[in-house]
Amino acid sequence: MINQTVLDRFLRYVVIDTQSKEESETYPSTQKQFELLNLLVRELKELGLTQAEIDKYGYVTATLPSNLPNTDKAAGKVPPVGFIAHVDTSPEVSGANVKPQVIRTYAGGDIVLPGDPSVVIRESENPSLNLAKGRTIVTSDGTTLLGADDKAGCAIVMTAVQQLINDPSIPHGDLRIGFTPDEEVGAGTKYFDLKKFNAQFAYTIDGDTPGELNKETFSADSCTVTVHGRDIHPGSAKNIMVNSVRVIADIIARMPKHKAPETTEGYEPYLHPYVLEGGVGKSSVKILFRDFRTEGLAELKTIMGKIIAEVQPMYPKAKIEMQVQESYRNMREGVEKDPRVIDYLHEATKRAGFAPVWSPIRGGTDGSKLTAAGLPTPNIFTGGANYHSRTEWVNVWGMEKAVETIVHLARIWVERSR
Repeated sequence: MINQTVLDRFLRYVVIDTQSKEESETYPSTQKQFELLNLLVRELKELGLTQAEIDKYGYVTATLPSNLPNTDKAAGKVPPVGFIAHVDTSPEVSGANVKPQVIRTYAGGDIVLPGDPSVVIRESENPSLNLAKGRTIVTSDGTTLLGADDKAGCAIVMTAVQQLINDPSIPHGDLRIGFTPDEEVGAGTKYFDLKKFNAQFAYTIDGDTPGELNKETFSADSCTVTVHGRDIHPGSAKNIMVNSVRVIADIIARMPKHKAPETTEGYEPYLHPYVLEGGVGKSSVKILFRDFRTEGLAELKTIMGKIIAEVQPMYPKAKIEMQVQESYRNMREGVEKDPRVIDYLHEATKRAGFAPVWSPIRGGTDGSKLTAAGLPTPNIFTGGANYHSRTEWVNVWGMEKAVETIVHLARIWVERSR
Protein backbone atom coordinates (compact mmCIF):
# COMPACT_ATOMS: atom_id res chain seq x y z
CA MET A 1 0.00 0.00 0.00
CA ILE A 2 2.60 2.51 1.10
CA ASN A 3 4.31 3.01 -2.27
CA GLN A 4 1.46 2.65 -4.75
CA THR A 5 1.00 5.36 -7.38
CA VAL A 6 -2.33 6.95 -8.19
CA LEU A 7 -2.31 4.96 -11.45
CA ASP A 8 -1.71 1.69 -9.58
CA ARG A 9 -4.75 2.33 -7.42
CA PHE A 10 -6.91 3.51 -10.27
CA LEU A 11 -6.24 0.42 -12.37
CA ARG A 12 -7.20 -1.81 -9.43
CA TYR A 13 -10.40 0.08 -8.72
CA VAL A 14 -11.83 0.35 -12.24
CA VAL A 15 -12.00 -3.41 -12.82
CA ILE A 16 -14.51 -3.71 -9.94
CA ASP A 17 -18.07 -3.34 -11.22
CA THR A 18 -19.84 -0.74 -9.06
CA GLN A 19 -22.65 0.38 -11.37
CA SER A 20 -25.57 1.84 -9.43
CA LYS A 21 -29.22 1.34 -10.37
CA GLU A 22 -32.14 3.72 -10.50
CA GLU A 23 -35.42 2.73 -8.83
CA SER A 24 -33.76 0.12 -6.66
CA GLU A 25 -35.43 -0.72 -3.37
CA THR A 26 -32.13 -1.24 -1.53
CA TYR A 27 -29.42 1.09 -0.29
CA PRO A 28 -26.92 1.06 -1.81
CA SER A 29 -28.90 0.45 -4.97
CA THR A 30 -26.56 -2.43 -5.91
CA GLN A 31 -24.78 -4.74 -3.53
CA LYS A 32 -21.75 -4.99 -5.82
CA GLN A 33 -20.69 -1.50 -4.72
CA PHE A 34 -19.71 -3.06 -1.40
CA GLU A 35 -16.78 -4.84 -3.08
CA LEU A 36 -14.92 -1.58 -3.68
CA LEU A 37 -16.20 0.04 -0.48
CA ASN A 38 -14.92 -2.85 1.62
CA LEU A 39 -11.60 -2.75 -0.23
CA LEU A 40 -11.23 0.97 0.49
CA VAL A 41 -11.89 0.58 4.21
CA ARG A 42 -9.31 -2.24 4.37
CA GLU A 43 -6.74 -0.04 2.63
CA LEU A 44 -7.46 2.86 4.98
CA LYS A 45 -6.85 0.57 7.94
CA GLU A 46 -3.62 -0.72 6.37
CA LEU A 47 -2.45 2.88 6.00
CA GLY A 48 -3.05 3.32 9.72
CA LEU A 49 -5.97 5.75 9.69
CA THR A 50 -8.10 5.89 12.81
CA GLN A 51 -11.88 5.41 12.97
CA ALA A 52 -11.76 3.62 9.62
CA GLU A 53 -15.11 1.89 9.22
CA ILE A 54 -17.99 1.07 6.91
CA ASP A 55 -21.61 1.32 7.99
CA LYS A 56 -24.69 -0.62 6.88
CA TYR A 57 -25.38 1.89 4.10
CA GLY A 58 -21.91 1.46 2.62
CA TYR A 59 -20.45 4.79 3.74
CA VAL A 60 -16.73 4.49 4.37
CA THR A 61 -15.23 7.05 6.74
CA ALA A 62 -11.85 7.44 8.40
CA THR A 63 -9.61 10.06 10.03
CA LEU A 64 -6.03 11.02 9.33
CA PRO A 65 -5.25 12.58 12.73
CA SER A 66 -3.64 15.99 12.95
CA ASN A 67 0.15 16.05 13.19
CA LEU A 68 0.19 19.56 14.69
CA PRO A 69 1.68 20.45 18.08
CA ASN A 70 -0.63 19.90 21.04
CA THR A 71 -0.95 23.65 21.58
CA ASP A 72 -2.58 24.06 18.15
CA LYS A 73 -4.80 21.03 18.68
CA ALA A 74 -5.98 22.31 22.04
CA ALA A 75 -6.78 25.72 20.65
CA GLY A 76 -8.87 24.19 17.89
CA LYS A 77 -7.45 26.66 15.42
CA VAL A 78 -7.37 24.34 12.39
CA PRO A 79 -10.82 23.01 11.48
CA PRO A 80 -11.33 19.37 10.47
CA VAL A 81 -11.55 19.15 6.67
CA GLY A 82 -13.08 16.34 4.62
CA PHE A 83 -12.22 14.80 1.25
CA ILE A 84 -14.95 12.76 -0.44
CA ALA A 85 -15.31 10.61 -3.57
CA HIS A 86 -17.99 8.21 -4.77
CA VAL A 87 -17.49 4.62 -5.86
CA ASP A 88 -20.49 3.99 -8.12
CA THR A 89 -20.55 4.36 -11.90
CA SER A 90 -23.36 5.50 -14.15
CA PRO A 91 -26.35 3.24 -14.87
CA GLU A 92 -26.26 4.46 -18.47
CA VAL A 93 -23.28 2.36 -19.65
CA SER A 94 -22.00 -1.01 -18.43
CA GLY A 95 -19.25 -0.99 -15.82
CA ALA A 96 -18.73 -4.78 -15.92
CA ASN A 97 -15.52 -6.34 -17.28
CA VAL A 98 -13.75 -3.00 -17.70
CA LYS A 99 -10.49 -3.48 -19.58
CA PRO A 100 -8.40 -0.34 -19.03
CA GLN A 101 -6.02 0.63 -21.83
CA VAL A 102 -2.91 2.52 -20.70
CA ILE A 103 -1.39 4.75 -23.38
CA ARG A 104 2.00 5.63 -21.93
CA THR A 105 2.90 8.53 -24.24
CA TYR A 106 -0.12 9.99 -26.01
CA ALA A 107 1.12 11.45 -29.29
CA GLY A 108 -2.05 13.33 -30.23
CA GLY A 109 -4.81 12.54 -32.69
CA ASP A 110 -7.90 10.38 -32.50
CA ILE A 111 -7.89 7.21 -30.40
CA VAL A 112 -9.60 4.12 -31.83
CA LEU A 113 -10.56 1.79 -28.99
CA PRO A 114 -9.59 -1.85 -29.56
CA GLY A 115 -12.68 -3.60 -28.16
CA ASP A 116 -14.97 -1.80 -30.59
CA PRO A 117 -13.21 0.12 -33.39
CA SER A 118 -16.41 2.09 -34.04
CA VAL A 119 -15.85 3.85 -30.72
CA VAL A 120 -13.36 6.69 -31.23
CA ILE A 121 -12.10 9.35 -28.84
CA ARG A 122 -11.87 12.28 -31.22
CA GLU A 123 -9.33 15.01 -30.66
CA SER A 124 -11.73 17.56 -32.16
CA GLU A 125 -14.30 16.76 -29.45
CA ASN A 126 -11.81 16.66 -26.57
CA PRO A 127 -9.87 19.92 -26.20
CA SER A 128 -8.39 18.73 -22.91
CA LEU A 129 -6.46 16.09 -24.88
CA ASN A 130 -4.03 18.94 -25.60
CA LEU A 131 -2.97 18.76 -21.94
CA ALA A 132 -2.33 15.03 -22.34
CA LYS A 133 0.14 15.08 -25.24
CA GLY A 134 3.35 13.34 -24.25
CA ARG A 135 1.68 12.06 -21.08
CA THR A 136 -0.04 8.88 -19.91
CA ILE A 137 -3.76 8.50 -20.40
CA VAL A 138 -6.13 5.63 -19.66
CA THR A 139 -9.21 4.63 -21.68
CA SER A 140 -11.56 1.67 -21.66
CA ASP A 141 -11.43 -0.81 -24.54
CA GLY A 142 -14.58 0.77 -25.96
CA THR A 143 -17.07 -1.87 -24.81
CA THR A 144 -17.72 -0.30 -21.38
CA LEU A 145 -17.22 2.98 -19.61
CA LEU A 146 -13.89 3.42 -17.83
CA GLY A 147 -15.07 4.43 -14.37
CA ALA A 148 -12.92 7.52 -13.91
CA ASP A 149 -16.15 9.05 -12.60
CA ASP A 150 -15.36 8.68 -9.79
CA LYS A 151 -12.76 5.95 -9.22
CA ALA A 152 -10.18 8.52 -10.26
CA GLY A 153 -11.39 10.53 -7.26
CA CYS A 154 -11.10 7.48 -5.00
CA ALA A 155 -7.53 6.83 -6.18
CA ILE A 156 -6.62 10.51 -5.76
CA VAL A 157 -7.89 10.69 -2.18
CA MET A 158 -6.12 7.47 -1.17
CA THR A 159 -2.85 8.56 -2.77
CA ALA A 160 -2.98 11.99 -1.13
CA VAL A 161 -3.49 10.32 2.25
CA GLN A 162 -0.54 8.04 1.52
CA GLN A 163 1.71 11.01 0.66
CA LEU A 164 0.77 12.88 3.83
CA ILE A 165 1.57 9.79 5.88
CA ASN A 166 4.87 9.23 4.06
CA ASP A 167 5.97 12.83 4.69
CA PRO A 168 5.14 13.87 8.26
CA SER A 169 6.90 17.20 7.69
CA ILE A 170 3.76 18.39 5.87
CA PRO A 171 1.56 19.97 8.57
CA HIS A 172 -2.15 19.17 8.54
CA GLY A 173 -5.13 19.23 10.85
CA ASP A 174 -7.60 16.39 11.27
CA LEU A 175 -8.56 15.17 7.80
CA ARG A 176 -11.79 13.26 7.37
CA ILE A 177 -12.01 10.80 4.48
CA GLY A 178 -15.31 9.67 2.98
CA PHE A 179 -16.35 7.30 0.19
CA THR A 180 -20.01 7.15 -0.81
CA PRO A 181 -22.24 4.91 -2.94
CA ASP A 182 -25.09 5.85 -5.28
CA GLU A 183 -23.99 9.36 -6.27
CA GLU A 184 -24.88 8.66 -9.90
CA VAL A 185 -28.53 7.98 -9.02
CA GLY A 186 -28.82 11.12 -6.88
CA ALA A 187 -28.70 9.33 -3.53
CA GLY A 188 -25.05 9.63 -2.56
CA THR A 189 -25.78 11.53 0.66
CA LYS A 190 -29.19 10.04 1.50
CA TYR A 191 -28.01 8.54 4.81
CA PHE A 192 -24.72 10.40 5.20
CA ASP A 193 -24.19 11.27 8.87
CA LEU A 194 -22.71 14.77 8.95
CA LYS A 195 -22.38 14.76 12.73
CA LYS A 196 -20.39 11.53 12.65
CA PHE A 197 -18.26 12.74 9.73
CA ASN A 198 -17.38 15.74 11.88
CA ALA A 199 -15.87 18.08 9.29
CA GLN A 200 -16.40 21.83 9.10
CA PHE A 201 -15.49 22.04 5.42
CA ALA A 202 -15.08 19.41 2.71
CA TYR A 203 -14.17 18.85 -0.91
CA THR A 204 -15.47 16.32 -3.41
CA ILE A 205 -12.94 15.06 -5.93
CA ASP A 206 -15.30 14.52 -8.84
CA GLY A 207 -14.45 17.07 -11.53
CA ASP A 208 -12.74 16.72 -14.87
CA THR A 209 -10.26 19.04 -16.68
CA PRO A 210 -7.00 19.61 -14.76
CA GLY A 211 -6.99 23.05 -13.14
CA GLU A 212 -10.77 23.49 -13.28
CA LEU A 213 -12.59 23.96 -9.99
CA ASN A 214 -16.31 23.97 -9.23
CA LYS A 215 -18.27 26.01 -6.73
CA GLU A 216 -21.63 25.98 -8.47
CA THR A 217 -23.85 23.30 -9.95
CA PHE A 218 -27.16 23.14 -11.70
CA SER A 219 -30.27 23.22 -9.59
CA ALA A 220 -32.12 20.08 -10.58
CA ASP A 221 -35.55 18.49 -10.56
CA SER A 222 -36.66 15.20 -12.06
CA CYS A 223 -39.90 14.93 -14.00
CA THR A 224 -41.90 11.87 -15.04
CA VAL A 225 -44.67 12.15 -17.60
CA THR A 226 -46.94 9.11 -17.71
CA VAL A 227 -49.59 8.45 -20.36
CA HIS A 228 -52.37 5.95 -19.73
CA GLY A 229 -53.94 4.67 -22.93
CA ARG A 230 -56.05 1.66 -23.83
CA ASP A 231 -54.74 -1.49 -25.44
CA ILE A 232 -56.78 -3.76 -27.69
CA HIS A 233 -56.08 -6.03 -30.64
CA PRO A 234 -55.10 -3.89 -33.64
CA GLY A 235 -57.59 -5.75 -35.78
CA SER A 236 -60.51 -4.32 -33.83
CA ALA A 237 -58.92 -1.10 -32.62
CA LYS A 238 -60.86 1.56 -34.55
CA ASN A 239 -62.34 4.18 -32.20
CA ILE A 240 -61.31 2.05 -29.19
CA MET A 241 -57.50 1.89 -28.96
CA VAL A 242 -55.69 4.76 -27.28
CA ASN A 243 -52.02 4.31 -28.18
CA SER A 244 -49.96 5.86 -25.37
CA VAL A 245 -46.81 5.51 -27.46
CA ARG A 246 -48.16 8.02 -29.98
CA VAL A 247 -49.16 10.40 -27.19
CA ILE A 248 -45.75 10.30 -25.53
CA ALA A 249 -44.08 10.76 -28.93
CA ASP A 250 -46.08 13.93 -29.57
CA ILE A 251 -45.12 15.25 -26.14
CA ILE A 252 -41.40 14.60 -26.71
CA ALA A 253 -41.54 16.07 -30.23
CA ARG A 254 -42.82 19.37 -28.80
CA MET A 255 -40.01 19.78 -26.27
CA PRO A 256 -37.92 22.80 -27.32
CA LYS A 257 -34.79 21.70 -29.13
CA HIS A 258 -32.95 24.89 -28.16
CA LYS A 259 -33.26 23.79 -24.52
CA ALA A 260 -31.56 20.40 -24.86
CA PRO A 261 -28.15 19.23 -23.54
CA GLU A 262 -26.89 18.85 -27.09
CA THR A 263 -27.70 22.48 -27.95
CA THR A 264 -26.70 24.27 -24.73
CA GLU A 265 -23.55 25.07 -22.79
CA GLY A 266 -22.26 27.19 -19.91
CA TYR A 267 -25.11 28.57 -17.82
CA GLU A 268 -27.87 27.68 -20.29
CA PRO A 269 -30.72 25.53 -18.86
CA TYR A 270 -32.12 22.40 -20.46
CA LEU A 271 -34.93 19.82 -20.57
CA HIS A 272 -33.59 16.32 -21.20
CA PRO A 273 -35.77 13.24 -21.88
CA TYR A 274 -33.47 10.36 -20.97
CA VAL A 275 -35.54 7.22 -20.25
CA LEU A 276 -38.51 6.11 -22.36
CA GLU A 277 -40.57 3.06 -21.43
CA GLY A 278 -43.94 1.56 -22.25
CA GLY A 279 -46.37 0.12 -24.74
CA VAL A 280 -49.80 0.86 -26.13
CA GLY A 281 -51.57 0.78 -22.77
CA LYS A 282 -49.09 2.83 -20.76
CA SER A 283 -45.94 4.80 -21.54
CA SER A 284 -43.69 7.09 -19.55
CA VAL A 285 -40.74 9.37 -20.12
CA LYS A 286 -38.27 10.61 -17.51
CA ILE A 287 -37.06 14.15 -18.01
CA LEU A 288 -34.28 16.10 -16.32
CA PHE A 289 -34.91 19.76 -15.47
CA ARG A 290 -31.63 21.70 -15.12
CA ASP A 291 -31.02 25.42 -14.51
CA PHE A 292 -28.37 27.31 -12.53
CA ARG A 293 -31.18 29.59 -11.34
CA THR A 294 -33.36 27.62 -8.97
CA GLU A 295 -36.35 29.72 -9.96
CA GLY A 296 -35.73 28.62 -13.56
CA LEU A 297 -36.89 25.11 -12.68
CA ALA A 298 -40.44 26.41 -12.30
CA GLU A 299 -40.15 27.88 -15.81
CA LEU A 300 -39.13 24.47 -17.19
CA LYS A 301 -42.06 22.86 -15.42
CA THR A 302 -44.36 25.46 -16.98
CA ILE A 303 -43.01 24.60 -20.44
CA MET A 304 -43.82 20.92 -19.90
CA GLY A 305 -47.25 21.79 -18.54
CA LYS A 306 -48.06 23.81 -21.67
CA ILE A 307 -46.91 20.96 -23.91
CA ILE A 308 -49.17 18.52 -22.08
CA ALA A 309 -52.06 20.98 -22.27
CA GLU A 310 -51.52 21.20 -26.04
CA VAL A 311 -51.36 17.44 -26.57
CA GLN A 312 -54.21 16.39 -24.27
CA PRO A 313 -57.06 17.62 -26.56
CA MET A 314 -55.54 15.62 -29.42
CA TYR A 315 -56.10 12.45 -27.39
CA PRO A 316 -59.17 13.08 -25.20
CA LYS A 317 -59.41 9.46 -24.09
CA ALA A 318 -55.80 9.37 -22.84
CA LYS A 319 -54.84 10.30 -19.30
CA ILE A 320 -51.62 12.30 -19.00
CA GLU A 321 -49.90 12.78 -15.63
CA MET A 322 -46.81 14.80 -14.72
CA GLN A 323 -44.88 14.41 -11.48
CA VAL A 324 -41.90 16.59 -10.51
CA GLN A 325 -39.49 15.88 -7.65
CA GLU A 326 -36.61 17.92 -6.27
CA SER A 327 -33.16 16.46 -6.95
CA TYR A 328 -30.58 19.00 -5.72
CA ARG A 329 -29.86 22.73 -5.66
CA ASN A 330 -27.00 24.97 -6.81
CA MET A 331 -24.34 24.92 -4.09
CA ARG A 332 -22.82 28.34 -4.87
CA GLU A 333 -24.62 30.32 -2.17
CA GLY A 334 -23.68 27.75 0.47
CA VAL A 335 -19.97 27.55 -0.35
CA GLU A 336 -19.63 31.33 -0.56
CA LYS A 337 -20.93 31.87 2.99
CA ASP A 338 -17.41 31.20 4.27
CA PRO A 339 -15.00 32.11 1.45
CA ARG A 340 -12.09 30.24 3.04
CA VAL A 341 -13.24 26.94 1.57
CA ILE A 342 -12.92 28.24 -2.00
CA ASP A 343 -10.08 30.73 -1.45
CA TYR A 344 -7.81 28.03 -0.05
CA LEU A 345 -8.72 25.65 -2.87
CA HIS A 346 -7.84 28.33 -5.42
CA GLU A 347 -4.48 28.90 -3.72
CA ALA A 348 -3.73 25.18 -3.49
CA THR A 349 -4.41 24.74 -7.20
CA LYS A 350 -2.09 27.67 -7.98
CA ARG A 351 0.64 26.00 -5.94
CA ALA A 352 0.11 22.87 -8.03
CA GLY A 353 1.11 24.93 -11.07
CA PHE A 354 -2.21 26.03 -12.56
CA ALA A 355 -3.99 29.26 -13.31
CA PRO A 356 -7.20 27.95 -11.71
CA VAL A 357 -10.51 28.33 -13.53
CA TRP A 358 -13.88 28.31 -11.76
CA SER A 359 -16.18 26.40 -14.07
CA PRO A 360 -19.90 25.74 -13.51
CA ILE A 361 -20.81 22.05 -13.29
CA ARG A 362 -23.48 21.15 -15.80
CA GLY A 363 -24.58 18.44 -13.43
CA GLY A 364 -24.29 17.80 -9.71
CA THR A 365 -22.04 16.23 -7.12
CA ASP A 366 -22.48 14.92 -3.59
CA GLY A 367 -21.30 18.40 -2.66
CA SER A 368 -24.63 19.92 -3.73
CA LYS A 369 -26.60 18.19 -1.01
CA LEU A 370 -23.78 18.28 1.54
CA THR A 371 -23.56 22.04 1.12
CA ALA A 372 -27.33 22.38 1.45
CA ALA A 373 -27.10 20.34 4.67
CA GLY A 374 -24.52 22.74 6.13
CA LEU A 375 -21.16 21.28 5.03
CA PRO A 376 -19.64 23.61 2.37
CA THR A 377 -18.24 21.25 -0.26
CA PRO A 378 -16.78 22.61 -3.53
CA ASN A 379 -15.36 20.24 -6.15
CA ILE A 380 -11.82 19.41 -7.32
CA PHE A 381 -10.78 18.15 -10.77
CA THR A 382 -9.70 14.55 -11.43
CA GLY A 383 -8.28 14.78 -14.97
CA GLY A 384 -11.11 12.73 -16.48
CA ALA A 385 -13.34 13.41 -19.48
CA ASN A 386 -16.35 12.05 -21.39
CA TYR A 387 -17.96 10.66 -18.25
CA HIS A 388 -20.88 8.20 -18.56
CA SER A 389 -19.73 6.99 -21.97
CA ARG A 390 -17.57 4.39 -23.66
CA THR A 391 -15.22 7.18 -24.75
CA GLU A 392 -14.38 8.10 -21.16
CA TRP A 393 -10.68 8.68 -20.49
CA VAL A 394 -8.41 10.12 -17.82
CA ASN A 395 -5.15 12.02 -17.85
CA VAL A 396 -2.85 10.44 -15.24
CA TRP A 397 -0.94 13.72 -14.91
CA GLY A 398 -4.26 15.34 -13.99
CA MET A 399 -4.80 12.77 -11.25
CA GLU A 400 -1.28 13.41 -9.95
CA LYS A 401 -1.94 17.16 -9.92
CA ALA A 402 -5.17 16.60 -7.99
CA VAL A 403 -3.17 14.67 -5.37
CA GLU A 404 -0.75 17.58 -5.22
CA THR A 405 -3.63 20.03 -4.82
CA ILE A 406 -5.04 18.09 -1.85
CA VAL A 407 -1.65 18.00 -0.16
CA HIS A 408 -1.28 21.77 -0.64
CA LEU A 409 -4.80 22.26 0.72
CA ALA A 410 -3.95 20.39 3.91
CA ARG A 411 -0.94 22.67 4.44
CA ILE A 412 -2.83 25.88 3.58
CA TRP A 413 -5.59 25.20 6.11
CA VAL A 414 -2.83 25.10 8.75
CA GLU A 415 -0.97 28.17 7.49
CA ARG A 416 -4.09 30.34 7.29
CA SER A 417 -5.70 29.12 10.53
CA ARG A 418 -2.88 29.60 13.01
